Amino acid sequence: MHDFATLFQQLDDTTKTNVKQRALVDYFSRSSNTDIAWAIYFLLGNKLRPTISTKVLRQAAIGATNIPAWLFEETYQWVGDLAETISNIVPEGQGLSSGSLQDWVEQRLLPLAKNTELIQITVLQQLWLELNAQQRFVFNKLITGNFRVGVSEKLLVRALSDWSGIEKEVLAHRLMGPWIASSESLEALIDREKKHESISRPFPFCLAHSLPNNFQAELKASDFSAEWKWDGIRAQLIRRRGETFIWSRGEELLAGRFPEIEQAAQYLDDGTVLDGEILAWQDDRAMPFAQLQRRIQRKKVGAKLLQEVPVRFIAFDLLELSGQDYRAQQWSFRREKLQDAVDSFQSFSKDESRNVIQVATTLPATTWEELIAYRERAREIGAEGLMLKKCVGRYETGRVTGTWWKWKIQPLVVDAVLVYAQRGHGRRAALYTDYTFALWKDGKLVPFAKAYSGLSDDEIKKVDRWIRENIKNRFGPVHEVEPMLVMEIAFENVQKSTRHKSGVAVRFPRIVRWRQDKKPEEADQLESVLQMLNTR
Repeated sequence: MHDFATLFQQLDDTTKTNVKQRALVDYFSRSSNTDIAWAIYFLLGNKLRPTISTKVLRQAAIGATNIPAWLFEETYQWVGDLAETISNIVPEGQGLSSGSLQDWVEQRLLPLAKNTELIQITVLQQLWLELNAQQRFVFNKLITGNFRVGVSEKLLVRALSDWSGIEKEVLAHRLMGPWIASSESLEALIDREKKHESISRPFPFCLAHSLPNNFQAELKASDFSAEWKWDGIRAQLIRRRGETFIWSRGEELLAGRFPEIEQAAQYLDDGTVLDGEILAWQDDRAMPFAQLQRRIQRKKVGAKLLQEVPVRFIAFDLLELSGQDYRAQQWSFRREKLQDAVDSFQSFSKDESRNVIQVATTLPATTWEELIAYRERAREIGAEGLMLKKCVGRYETGRVTGTWWKWKIQPLVVDAVLVYAQRGHGRRAALYTDYTFALWKDGKLVPFAKAYSGLSDDEIKKVDRWIRENIKNRFGPVHEVEPMLVMEIAFENVQKSTRHKSGVAVRFPRIVRWRQDKKPEEADQLESVLQMLNTR
């Protein structure tokens, strides 16, 4: 635990990627395989299950400090982070524990979660005494499942490659899917003989950058192929050794959630991997994402839902065919092979499966004027905009500039009033950065969206200061404020919703600007958002 806490401190103290990479390589070089495996587990953002409840953590901290419960809660509300609060108020330990990360997780944390609350409280207080403040902070973060540090998966892969000598592309591929923290997993990760390759493992996804503002001057439209950008679930469809696997971009195996796609995939040639988008699809049109969410939330889908929300897999890239990796080939070549693969699938598939897997439509255009015309039609067909893919580009790992561009339509915007605020997380735990906005209806403000991003650091500090001076009521961590601040809120689309008091749900809300020139009574009516329902 000492070495892992030291690594966390080194990573947290710098923003320089080369310094972070050296710290990671140094940790890997001096740690056991199982400790490295657990470190990878946490650095990838995984959480322990089961964990200890926050109620037990609070009681253990209050008992260890002998402070009143109300004072602990006030302190926690001010700090905004439970792990940090506990690490600061619990009496300083000796920091003498020599236990490894594996020992602390497997021998102390995981067994502790299975005990009674009384035992958990007693043992936690004892464990805290073995740790200094920094170690205790990291330990508490692991307990609460909120361990975060500024290390991207790309940086982690670079460090692992530097340490192990295995190519970055190979490591990135092997890290796809669930990571099990064990010595065996690490050995398979850095295996040079490729004995442990899994038939279910997807490839790392190629991601797009937003089109730059000066794109018409810097880029040639004829160098790219255009497709519609859909609002669905990015996924890889894998058919290997007679089995089918569907992986989301979030590296979640979607087994059983889209049975019609799994059934159709049996007609794909063995050794095929398609990249594409899962969409709710009806009457030759994409349905709203809210309908697709009904399918996402069900691990087993009933006949009624299958009929109400049919889906399609819109394939836009071919990554593997007959077991051969095609990612290094040019996009135009991959696209040709993709069409051949789906044509072959459709010739062998049965009627009910033939249309479930389709090839994305390419939009013929050689000029920016033609592409602009397509983009202006996007919302009316239910798309988010355009995807532009370099015709000679390979399928990259992660987000690489110049290969794929996303060109989204202009967002919908309204002016709304800030009505609730909550402290943020991590570095923003002491600032009010999570906001709820409302619109007018019948002379009253009705909450309609939450937004967390869009303000500059300077604006965040000013808004935070204003919030502290204008709090009306407190509901736990949520504070109601005087309805005075107006901000312009952007979002991609809007859907009817029975779950929200406003009757609508908006997609990807974010702050565009602080409208200091507007009074709260000048904010928009909820009716203006309801009218946007008809713009799709």
